[in-house]
Order: sequence, then C-alpha cells, then structure tokens
Amino acid sequence: MERVFVHIGLPKTATSYLQTILWSNRPALRAQGVVVPGTERRDHLWASRVVREDPHLADQPERHRTSLSRIRAELAAASGAGLVSHEFLAAATPEQVRRFVDALAPAEVDVVVTAREPLGLFTASWQESLKNGATRPMADYGRRVSPSPEAIWNWRTLDLSLVLERWAAVVPPGRIHVLPLDPSQPQDEIWHRFASVLGVDPDGFDLSQSFPNSSMGVVEAETLRRVNLALERSDHPFRRAFDKGVYLRTFLADERLVPRGGEKFWPEPDQVEDCRERGRRAVELLTAGEFVVHGDVQRLLVPDEVPPRRVPASVTDSEVAEVAVELVGRLLHDVRELRSRDAAGAGGAEGPGGQWPRSRDTADRTPVLRRGVAAGRRALSAWKSRLGAPASSASDRSS
Repeated sequence: MERVFVHIGLPKTATSYLQTILWSNRPALRAQGVVVPGTERRDHLWASRVVREDPHLADQPERHRTSLSRIRAELAAASGAGLVSHEFLAAATPEQVRRFVDALAPAEVDVVVTAREPLGLFTASWQESLKNGATRPMADYGRRVSPSPEAIWNWRTLDLSLVLERWAAVVPPGRIHVLPLDPSQPQDEIWHRFASVLGVDPDGFDLSQSFPNSSMGVVEAETLRRVNLALERSDHPFRRAFDKGVYLRTFLADERLVPRGGEKFWPEPDQVEDCRERGRRAVELLTAGEFVVHGDVQRLLVPDEVPPRRVPASVTDSEVAEVAVELVGRLLHDVRELRSRDAAGAGGAEGPGGQWPRSRDTADRTPVLRRGVAAGRRALSAWKSRLGAPASSASDRSS
C-alpha cells in the first residue's frame, strides 16, 4: 500500500452521506484502485476509538479492540490506495495522530477534511448530541473547548482551525485536503469533489443508498432533550449505544420528531458571534497556509447578517407538552401495531415506523416500547405540573 487517505470529518459535514457511498460501492472503488478496509462500516468507528485511546474500549468485544490492527493488516496486504473514514478521528491529539500515521507506514498519509460554516455546524451538532442522549441546553452548549479526545460534540471536533492545527503537527499541510460544503450545489456535488481527491471517476457509483441526516424543529429538539432528561433520571436509562442508536436516534428522533418539521433555530446571539469568529479564523488559516483547498473557502464564513430565528430557550412548557402528547399517542399506536403483528405471527421482521434490527426479536422490543411510553407519561406529568425547568447534565462529557 503506497498511500492511505484518512477522512476525519468534521462531524455533521456530509460524513454519513459519503460513508454510505463508500461502503455500498467497495467493489467499484477497489476496481479503481482504492481499498476501503474492514468487514463492516463500524470497524472504522471502532478503529477511531483505538486511535483515541478510549478508556472504555477494554470492556468491549475483541472485534472492537482489534479493529485497527485488522485494518492495518488488510491495507498492508493490498496495493494502490487505502481509505479510512470516520469523523471521530478529528478529536485525536497530536500524539495519537503520530502513532496512527506511524502505524500506517510505509504508506504516505493524506488527510481529507470535509468542513462547513460554523453556525450551521454548531446548530446541527447540538441536535446530533440530543439524538445520542445528551441533555445540555443549547445556551450551555460549546462554552469551552474540551482537552479530551473523547469529546465529540464539542468545539474540539467542530472548530476547523483547531482540528487542522492538531493534524498538521504530524501530516504536512500540503497533504491535508479541505473540502468546504457548498449548500447552493446539488447534494452529489460533494461526492464528486471527494472522489477527485481519491483520484477516482465519480460516475458509475450507486448513490441511491445514501441520504442526508435530517433536522428537527426547535420545539421537537427541546422535547427530545427533556425526554433524555426523564430517561436519565429514571430507573431504566438508555445508556447502551444500541439503545441510543435504535430507539432514541432512529425510532424517536428520525422517525417521529423529524417528520413533524418545525421551526428552524439558532443558538444564543453570543454563540452566533463565536461561530462567526471561528469561521474567520479558519479562513485565515487556510488562506495563509499550504493546505490544499478543494472548493470555495469563503463558504466557511458565517454571514454578517443571518435571518432571524428562535432560540431553544424560548420554547415553552405548553409547546413541549403538545409535542409530548402527540408522541405518547403515537407510541401507543406503535405498541398496538407491534402486538397485532405478534398475534399475526409476524415475528421480528419489521416493527412500527420502519425496519427493526433483525438481531432483536419482538419479545426484546416490546418492553422497551412500554418503557418509552411510561417515560413519556412521566415527563408529560412533570411538565403539566411545571415541576421541572430545563437543566443541564453534569454527566454530558461532550460539551
């Protein structure tokens, strides 16, 4: 292997879209000389945890702990170019980057960074943190830069200049490629630029499996935050990655709250100005340095004037209660639908609202839905009684 491309995000910069294209087109990429190593997409996530020395990795299965060594072995046995892609790599320290690059030797490493203007990125990242169970209000989000490589939903991984400075301490800027997102262009435009960096022809790839992550409205986002609070304080918190991914993110957020639409929103005014300043610093760094920019660097600037929008702190208890009531009704419908399918002998093939993981049978899922309904009822009761004002969680590592 002569060359390895390492795509490090940033988070919320079309990474899921691009990674879906890559993993659904591995044979086509290999035919053009680019190897995406691993047996499944999560191998790159697990490898990012190895690189970042996640202290919880020791408790994980062997396939998690050995992910990086398996990726290295596959790349070493192949010819052409390799590609490793995960946005959590953006959080690595310079020392961790050094060990990672050394582990890929003798291949040369080129770093690929997808980026976007910080205001939209910051707002999207807060929503993503909620989909992963976070409880911190937006007004308290991103108030400091974490020193920890475990912190993902933080300026540590969102501030382009900070990420570039850490990686450029190891990889020469001339081998660091920055791709600013251009929201005025068709969705597949970023794939065409990404493919050009890899040196492959972007045509002839199946893009039908890829889709962009969708956003919640301001009331829907605040409702999810309070549901997370209710679950955190309950005797059945959703702490497992499986529960967060399947039930909080997919079932509740993406399939129940996102389709409601809702109002777009911004962070607090001082946070908007902070985003604006971080965008300026990133553009100055890219303009003055030797980084290779593929696209318009001015797209990384927050406009001097942005359209007026609400802030999450303006959401009222009555607005949240209205969404929560509809959610409880929908959850009851889902439980009824699930039991009807059980009675008809449907087994675990499909659950309410979309595909359920086939490794989990209906008996596993029904108690979770019951707990979700119960948590929703308790949260709604609390809101009706006006007992619980929005509060932040000290356990939220990522802010």
